[in-house]
Amino acid sequence: MPSTVSLPDDWPARPDRSLSLNRMGSFDWDLVTGLMHMDAPALNVFDTLPADYDERPESLSPRVPPAEAVRLDALVSAALKGGSDSYGAYFRIRCRDGRLRWTHTQGRVMRNEDGRPYRIIGIVRDATEELSHSAERLGLDEERRRQTSVVEGTTAALAHARTVRDVIDALSDSQGLERLGTMGMVMGLVEAGRIHLVAEGPEGSFVPGTRYTRVDEQYPMSEVVRSLQPRFIDSAYEFAASYPGLWSKVSSMRISAAAYLPLIAQGRPIGAIGLLYEDKDGFTQDERNLLVALGSSIAQSLQRAMLLEQEHDLAEGLQQAMLPRRIPAVPGAQIAVRYRSARMGRDIGGDWYDVIPLPGGRVGAVIGDVQGHDTHAAAVMGQLRIVLRAYAAEGHSPATVMARASVFLHELDTDRFATCTYVEADLATGVLQLVRAGHLDPLLRSRDGDCRRLPVEGGMPLGLSAEFGRLEYPVTTVELDPGETLLLCTDGLVEQPGADLDDGIQQLTAMVRGGPQDLQLLADRLVEVADERGGDDDIALLLLRRQAEDAPRAGGRLQQHVAPGDPEALVSARHMIGAAVHAWGARGRADEIELVADELIVNALMHTDGPAIVTLRVLTGPERRIRVEVEDRSSALPRRRDAGDTGVSGRGLMLVDRLADGWGVESRGSGKCVWCEFVMT
Repeated sequence: MPSTVSLPDDWPARPDRSLSLNRMGSFDWDLVTGLMHMDAPALNVFDTLPADYDERPESLSPRVPPAEAVRLDALVSAALKGGSDSYGAYFRIRCRDGRLRWTHTQGRVMRNEDGRPYRIIGIVRDATEELSHSAERLGLDEERRRQTSVVEGTTAALAHARTVRDVIDALSDSQGLERLGTMGMVMGLVEAGRIHLVAEGPEGSFVPGTRYTRVDEQYPMSEVVRSLQPRFIDSAYEFAASYPGLWSKVSSMRISAAAYLPLIAQGRPIGAIGLLYEDKDGFTQDERNLLVALGSSIAQSLQRAMLLEQEHDLAEGLQQAMLPRRIPAVPGAQIAVRYRSARMGRDIGGDWYDVIPLPGGRVGAVIGDVQGHDTHAAAVMGQLRIVLRAYAAEGHSPATVMARASVFLHELDTDRFATCTYVEADLATGVLQLVRAGHLDPLLRSRDGDCRRLPVEGGMPLGLSAEFGRLEYPVTTVELDPGETLLLCTDGLVEQPGADLDDGIQQLTAMVRGGPQDLQLLADRLVEVADERGGDDDIALLLLRRQAEDAPRAGGRLQQHVAPGDPEALVSARHMIGAAVHAWGARGRADEIELVADELIVNALMHTDGPAIVTLRVLTGPERRIRVEVEDRSSALPRRRDAGDTGVSGRGLMLVDRLADGWGVESRGSGKCVWCEFVMT
């Protein structure tokens, strides 16, 4: 006969006992009232005391990290809205002692006749042991993909960093912190035995007294710089025990783990980075290897950025040394100048500006650009600027200044050419003489704010015109009225990648038209817009405004040197005379004045050695007069000669005597001055 087997009194076990022994509990969630009943085993899974739970899901928030809560809410919402009858998920909870452990929940959704959910009945269980075997193996590939994504994303972000600020921004902004999986980041650079904190995050987390710390102090960044080894802190307890002074200042940040990495470049520490974590329980060996590799990549990017900044500062210093140290005060004018170097390492350029005081109260304004984006372009620019300045100060005409500068550049031991615009301005009269060598046309802003392109007839770029024997530079003469502004710039201000140059000039014209009235603010605004747009070229900008309050009411003065054998200077002088006569309101006698002045200039060049100096001025008195003076180096006085019935020579002084209201000759040192005056009608 079979033996009799006695069974336990509580056999078979009740469901609640089976659940409890297997560390499982149940819950019943009433979606109408929002109340959720949890039995004792379920509360035990959540490591929550019955007294701390009021049957509302919000009571469990201290146990569920924020990221896990968001994920669970999204999962349940998707099940309810999608018509699903069940859901399940793994998630982590934080125990009362601060440890994280895996948990699993499974729920059954109850719906009424019209499909509306009104109740969820389910279970929760401790999944720590389960995940330590199967789930960890299943998630290994996903973790490796995540680590690969961290490396690729961070490396891609750092690839675009060209400055230390770029590196910091790539790591400390919200996207950078999300890539690294951290809640905050600190970075320090080694400077003369100290660590300078250059970044901290999140915003508002700066710890007073840590901006500069010594390498020998008891701080984690100091430690990794001294040892050249990373420091991984697996828990808040370890952080507090190892660095009590720092922990007392950061304990409110809820840091559960941290990784401090030395930034090593070429075998020496250049800084350290600290990554701060919330809801993290230590570091696996794979995570440690990943962070060490990232630290090396960050260090290389940081060193590259530091070297680029040093090279850029060196090149920019050279460029600034070549530019004028100061802009002279010019009576009757407001002037604003700006220079902004390129933003690509050593890629500065040969852009320059200059303002040159000239004889007779005139002023020269120059804008130019030497071909290339390197220190050689800056060096050539410096030499060309000085030479052009010297030629202008000697009193040569604008066309001659350009021609001689072109010859100088051609004879210089370089293969570079340059574009340039040179303006000679008489601010008393507003007469401008402009010469353009392959450069952009200037812009003219009127007193009421309107702006237009100012067409200037041009010649070839400097250097090329000498190489091809085409040194002709036509002079364009215009009048600058009181309150009007002349704008000269290099192409870096208007060029945009992939856009037509004319479109850039139109956009610049619109910006000038709608820009501030104040000259300095206008210059700042134009450069700021160019910075925002980006670009790889440097920028030079010169604004010249004729001041209305300083404009002369009764007269003005213009002067021009005309060298023998220089037809361009003679043409330039004729342009100056014509523009001045019209500017001074003597249009009725313009032909007479131009004819007489031309006769005196030609006589001086034909009958004397050396240049002629032509001066026009307005004389005040009972009647306003225009006075024309032509100086030369000869002391021989002019005399009238009878030209005869068929002669073509000898009629010059007769013409002067007939057309002018008065004329005469004055001694001037070793030479003389022939003058004539015209009453302005």
